[in-house]
Amino acid sequence: MTPIGRIGSDYPDKFGVPRQPGLAPAARARLTLTAPFDDPLAIRGLEAFSHLWLTFVFHLSPERPDPERWSPLVRPPRLGGNTKLGVFATRSTHRPNRLGLSLVELVDIDTAGGVTLHLADCDLVCGTPVLDIKPYLPWAESRPEARAGFAPEAPPVLPVSFSPEAESTLASRADGDVLRELIRQVLAQDPRPAYHQHTRHGAEGRRYGVRLRDLDVRFRAEQAPGEPTTLRVVAIVPA
Repeated sequence: MTPIGRIGSDYPDKFGVPRQPGLAPAARARLTLTAPFDDPLAIRGLEAFSHLWLTFVFHLSPERPDPERWSPLVRPPRLGGNTKLGVFATRSTHRPNRLGLSLVELVDIDTAGGVTLHLADCDLVCGTPVLDIKPYLPWAESRPEARAGFAPEAPPVLPVSFSPEAESTLASRADGDVLRELIRQVLAQDPRPAYHQHTRHGAEGRRYGVRLRDLDVRFRAEQAPGEPTTLRVVAIVPA
């Protein structure tokens, strides 16, 4: 298959990317179509739709495994990273053909010198190759009564706080308000490895870093006795 375009997004690295679309509405992205698929005729009528399905490649996942060594089981982070389920019963990035499907919001279309789709609510890392675009039809594809297996509802979110130093950095940027909300939404999903979330590894002052836009957001977990874990942003520095 030939990619029709590539994603540019707020996520330069796969660590920290929300595990599903819709969890960080402040995230912005653009899909730039590449020749010969950048003909404006190919997207005529797309402006009438608010949401799109993108079929893409998990290009940062390992190459397709040797069929003789392929494992049919994966460890979903939603289940703590210890329970094994069949790969086809999950949305794991480690798949035989590395294909992904994501629902995104279409914000704007730019046809000056090609075709660029401006997107919101995106969960794709920068550089992701996109194979296809299809409009989302809510009357056909929204099924509130459907069973959702081991993920029946959105994951719980953690409170996020900012140190005075982090707030100062945000205040100095023109995009500070939007960036603060993006950081809050991403960290609220707890991007730490699953085994750190459920052990003392993540509660002993360990620092983590997640790249967003042109920045490295450094944070740590804090937990007072009897209180829920809070992720505190301690520094925001150039990546």
